[in-house]
Amino acid sequence: MHRRAFLKASCALSTMAVISALPRFTSAGTEMADKWREFEVTTRVEILKPAGGTRVWLPVPLVEETPYQKSLGNTWKVEGATVSPTQDPKFGAAFVFAEWPEAAHNPTLELTSRVATRNRTVDLAKPGTVAKADPKVLALYTEPTDLLPTDGIVQETAQDIIKDVRGGHLEQARAIYEWVVENTFRDPQTRGCGVGDIKSMLETNNLGGKCADLNAMFVGLSRAVGIPARDVYGVRVATSQLGFKSLGKSGDITKAQHCRAEFYLEGHGWVPVDPGDVRKVVLEEQPGLTLQDEVVKRARALLFGNWEMNWMAYNHAHDLLLPKAARGKIGFLMYPQGETAEGRLDSLDPDHFRYTIASREIEVG
Repeated sequence: MHRRAFLKASCALSTMAVISALPRFTSAGTEMADKWREFEVTTRVEILKPAGGTRVWLPVPLVEETPYQKSLGNTWKVEGATVSPTQDPKFGAAFVFAEWPEAAHNPTLELTSRVATRNRTVDLAKPGTVAKADPKVLALYTEPTDLLPTDGIVQETAQDIIKDVRGGHLEQARAIYEWVVENTFRDPQTRGCGVGDIKSMLETNNLGGKCADLNAMFVGLSRAVGIPARDVYGVRVATSQLGFKSLGKSGDITKAQHCRAEFYLEGHGWVPVDPGDVRKVVLEEQPGLTLQDEVVKRARALLFGNWEMNWMAYNHAHDLLLPKAARGKIGFLMYPQGETAEGRLDSLDPDHFRYTIASREIEVG
């Protein structure tokens, strides 16, 4: 669903609004056998200390058509606010924007999204048959961003990784993936999912972080050698059915945000990868694991070309200036965002910027 269709299908009411989102599903050439699963995800935000005008921005699931996720609609409930469904004009990231007047008491917004997902596999051993993507789209995902520069130490590192690689983008992307898995590590002290400042990581040789750092490293290094690549920001919505307890949700999903990555390969389209989750398996699956353990080897092989879709995608956006935001751009939109007259609220502190996110699977007949 493109921007015009998304906005046309959206309604903004004072107490409830509904986005009618039933995008037509079309295959993008990935080969999948798994059935569709449906999930309902509810985000509830409460502003504990409103001051002056209060604003909240909540991401909604991808509105574009993909072979692994379909939006089945979004509804929200709110009192006393002006609410509008909005999309970022550059990346198409969709979100709900709510604004309360200065006298608002206990501003609260509840957003419910329904999606269908199915596991995603790209068979890289077979010739691809996917039509070539729009060159403008591919150009967008080779551009640098504030946190993903493609020159200097990033380009130097990328060139060094692929200098002995024989072959094209597939072999180069695989080499970058393997380099990220080998050289980075998951740092449990990193707040949230990290920030994705890959230049600083390389300059300091501190290659620890979480998914928004490690997968951003793959994306930035790929772009630096001309491979279109992008982050995909989302949230885990269910436990893993593939035997990885560390790669699923536990309880509610308030802190289950997870960033993944893709690169573009002519003939195959967008190819899913997740080196960050390989490193999550090493750290969290069981004590004392290394890259040489079989469970890690299985994850490492799986997460180049496959995603288990116990996860819901939001968007691919970077460097967003949210409408009416007074505090400048954000690096990416994966968490609830909020502002009052006293400043931007801390999205990584859901106990004070009070929000909860819950998911449930809906039985499909």
